[in-house]
Amino acid sequence: MKKWLPIIIILGLILLIGAYMASLNNKLVVLDQNATAQWANVESSYQRRADLIPNIVSTAKGYAEFEQSTLIAVTEARSKATSVTIDPTNITPEQLTQYQEAQAGVTSALSRLLAVFERYPDLKANENFKELINELERTENRINVERNRFNGSAKELNTKLNQFPTKMFAGMLGFHEKPYFKADAGSENAPKVEFDFGKDKK
Repeated sequence: MKKWLPIIIILGLILLIGAYMASLNNKLVVLDQNATAQWANVESSYQRRADLIPNIVSTAKGYAEFEQSTLIAVTEARSKATSVTIDPTNITPEQLTQYQEAQAGVTSALSRLLAVFERYPDLKANENFKELINELERTENRINVERNRFNGSAKELNTKLNQFPTKMFAGMLGFHEKPYFKADAGSENAPKVEFDFGKDKK
């Protein structure tokens, strides 16, 4: 019996480690799937904004005959942003930075468009345009909420991945940290809106 004791002990340890890794894998799967699902909500919110842009541009064209460059900038920024895609199961910091920069380009172009159209009273009074802008504002708020929720889900996963002894086995099980959304450059400063009434006019 004594000669089998080491083997029994080794087998017992193997079973314990196997059971632990199986349990750990299940926990990490849940955390990883939560973050992945939340990423889908982020993408959905950004897609909603992208879907609004053609209607906003179309409505504005009839009022802003001298602002074509602004409309083109918005359209081009939207096109660039919608061309950047990310695999939600394998988000890298570089991919997220590229995605965020593309979406920031849309935000910047939209801000300029809205500033320009402040000088078109008839457009501002257009009920369809007002509703589109209200919907855009609601969508921007939703984007911020979903980004924060994604960061929360990513933090929960990343915290677990960095805890001991999870850190020893997470890589073996195929789990890795997810990057966070970061505040856009200059977002800590109040935006400055400057009007140049002759800039876009030909």
